[in-house]
Amino acid sequence: MKNIATIALALYAGVATAQRVELTHLEAEKKVTVTVDGKPFTAYIYPGGDLKKAVLYPVQTAHGTAITRGWPMDPRPDERVDHPHHVGVWLNHGDVNGYDFWNSSAAVDRTKHKYGDILHTGVKSMKSGKKKGELTVTADWINQDGGLMLKETTTYVFGAVGEQRTIDRITTLTATQEDITFKDSKEGVFAVRLARQLEHPSNKPELFTDASGIATKVPALNNTGVTGSYTNKEGIKGEDVWAKRSVWCNLTGQIGNEKIGVAIIDHPKNVSYPSYWHARGYGLFAINPMGTKEFTNGKEAKNFQLKKGESQTFRYRLVVDSKYLTEAELDALAADFAKVK
Repeated sequence: MKNIATIALALYAGVATAQRVELTHLEAEKKVTVTVDGKPFTAYIYPGGDLKKAVLYPVQTAHGTAITRGWPMDPRPDERVDHPHHVGVWLNHGDVNGYDFWNSSAAVDRTKHKYGDILHTGVKSMKSGKKKGELTVTADWINQDGGLMLKETTTYVFGAVGEQRTIDRITTLTATQEDITFKDSKEGVFAVRLARQLEHPSNKPELFTDASGIATKVPALNNTGVTGSYTNKEGIKGEDVWAKRSVWCNLTGQIGNEKIGVAIIDHPKNVSYPSYWHARGYGLFAINPMGTKEFTNGKEAKNFQLKKGESQTFRYRLVVDSKYLTEAELDALAADFAKVK
């Protein structure tokens, strides 16, 4: 009897402590919240207006620490106020048939360059469950002249195991009206803008120019509490990971007393696998399969094309943990993600 009771107690404890990923569609607020055992993890937000694309914002650790920058949605003390289009976690590109979806925001002058917006069109399905939840949404890629360029269907898989959180984004883009060219541009594709504490310490001011020649100054700031550091699968560290190919790139840092690991993982079925990394010390953490010319200083080029009616799927995994992820753990996560169709 004792053994039976012990087993029953263990089973009960396992059920009681199982993490539940719950998705809730708050239509009036134009967002879908994602919680783990009732604690906020992230939210899919699609407000439109100043925000020219749907994003995941904020993204939090198991302890409730935001790993995403607050500005311009929710400004925090001492953080940067550059690149207003860097909000939460997103996917787009800087040159789609000549239209810039990456830099599109309410802050740009649309008379000087052509931009595009990604308009949320619906929540197709939503499923909560133990250890993971799934959300499938649709969107239209519209150029500023009103033309429909791409139809998007995206499935997010939100995972929770222990203190580790994962987000798989599987996005299928379909050229419905015309042939589409994703012209070689460093501005793309899957990205997260990190909290100030997870940036690299800024030793000097920087100047970054986008595809339309518009320059953004990124000043050197007080480095107190700034602890971020990149490492890719090949062992390249710091800002040197920029323009390097790798299956995964890992960021370690600390916010308060919490050690934090943030990683992005590529998928074998993606374009240009393993892709180049558009990862900057000032907090932009991105992977880009369609920026070959800029990343190789013109030695190669990659203009990816979709004929009318064709589709392409992009798959990326974001990992957030309340500890530093090891190489072995990242390799295992990458091997697991490679099984995703």
